[in-house]
Amino acid sequence: MNKQEKNELIDVLNNMLEENKNFYLADISGLTAEESSSLRRLCFKQNVRLQVVKNTLLKKAFDKNDFDFSQLDDILKGNTSIMFAEEVKAPASVIKTFRKKSDKPVLKAAHIEEEFYIGDTNLSLLAQLKSKNELIGDIITLLQSPAKNVISSLQSSSNKLSGIVKALSERQE
Repeated sequence: MNKQEKNELIDVLNNMLEENKNFYLADISGLTAEESSSLRRLCFKQNVRLQVVKNTLLKKAFDKNDFDFSQLDDILKGNTSIMFAEEVKAPASVIKTFRKKSDKPVLKAAHIEEEFYIGDTNLSLLAQLKSKNELIGDIITLLQSPAKNVISSLQSSSNKLSGIVKALSERQE
C-alpha cells in the first residue's frame, strides 16, 4: 500500500468517524476463517459494519478528527476491528451473541455520544443501552399513563356522577 492509498484510507476512516458518533473497537484475532465469516454474517444481519483496520491508520484518523480521541491511544495495540451501527447497542449485542460460541471478539473500547467505555467489562452495560426509539416509546408511555387513568376514571364515574346530579336535581324540585 503506497502513501496515497494510506492517505485515502485515513480520509475514509475520518469520514466514518464524523458520520458515526458511535463505534466499537474489538479484537477478533484468533478467529478461524469460518468463525470470522460467521461473525461478519451476524454483523450484516444486525446492520453492523465491521472493518479490520491498521492501528497506525486509525490513530492518524483519530488525530485528523476534530474530537479528542487521545483516550483510545493505549487501546490501539494488536488486532483492531472497528464496528459501526445506527443502533447504539447493536455491536455489543453482536459481540455477546457471538461469544456464546467463542471467547472472541473482545471489546477493547466503545465511543458512544462523546463518552468512552474502555475495556471488555463494559460489554454488559453497553448491551443493555436502549435505542433512541425505545427511549421515545418509554417516554410516550409514561406521559400517556396519567392521562389514560384520568380518562378511565371519568368514563367509569360518569354514570355515577350523572346519577348523583340527577338525584340531587330531583330532590331540589
